[in-house]
Amino acid sequence: MNEQQLIILEVDRLSVSYGAFQAVKDVSFHVQAGEIFGFLGPNGAGKTSTLSAVEGLLKPQSGRISVAGFNLHEKPLHARANMGVQLQSTSFQAELTVSEIIRLFAGIYGLNLSKEEVAAKLTEISLADSAEKRFGQLSGGQQQRVSLMIATIHNPRLVLLDEPTTGLDPQSRRQLWERIEAIRAQGDGVLLTTHSMEEAEAVCDRIAIVDHGRIIAIDTPEALIAQHRNDPDVISVSRKGKITLEDVFIGLTGRAVRS
Repeated sequence: MNEQQLIILEVDRLSVSYGAFQAVKDVSFHVQAGEIFGFLGPNGAGKTSTLSAVEGLLKPQSGRISVAGFNLHEKPLHARANMGVQLQSTSFQAELTVSEIIRLFAGIYGLNLSKEEVAAKLTEISLADSAEKRFGQLSGGQQQRVSLMIATIHNPRLVLLDEPTTGLDPQSRRQLWERIEAIRAQGDGVLLTTHSMEEAEAVCDRIAIVDHGRIIAIDTPEALIAQHRNDPDVISVSRKGKITLEDVFIGLTGRAVRS
C-alpha cells in the first residue's frame, strides 16, 4: 500500500497482563485509511485482549495506541469518537423497534435523525420495511446489518469488527462483506477478527497472525501464502494440493485445538 496513506490505527509495543499471565507481548501493527486489516489467531492467542485495549476497555501494562492521530491514553474521548465497534453478539434491547434503537444510539453520538433520515439508513441496509419491527424479531443477518449500521452511524475513521459474520448464512455473509468493503471504499480503516480463513483471504488487504500473545506473521494474504507455500509444516496440513491461507495459519500456529 502507499506509504503516504494516513494511518488510522497505530498500536505500538502493546503489552497486556492479567496478574502474572501476559496475554499480549510487545505487539505492534497499524491500520491505514482504506484498508481492511485482519487480526487472526487461535483461541487464547491474545486477539480479544488486544481489541479490548484498542477499544479502551482495559489498560495495557505498556505500549501506545493512537486512533485517527489521537493518543487513546491522553485523549480517550477524541480517540473513541473516531471509533465504531461491532461485536460478535449484539446486546440491543430486543423489545425496542429498529427505528427506536437507531435514534437512541444516534442520540448518544449527538445526532438528531429525522424519520426520513432513519428511513434512508434502513434503505441502505435493505431493511426499509423493518423500521417498526422489534429488534428481537429480526433474523441473525438482519441484526448484524443493524449492528454494523449503528457502529458506523457517527462516521468513525476506524471500525472494529469482532467475528461479524459468525453464524450467518452465505447470502447474509456476502451482504455484510459488501458493507465492510464499502467502509474501506470511503477511506476509513477496518480492524477485523475472524476464524474464517476464507473470509480473511477474500476481504482483507493485510493480516496479522497472532499466537501466544505475539504477532508471528504480518503481510497480505497472497504474500503470506507465497512465503510459506514450501514450508513442510504448511504442506503437511494442505488438504487440496493448493496452499491456502488456512494451511498457512495451521502450519504456523499448530494443529492442536485450543480451548
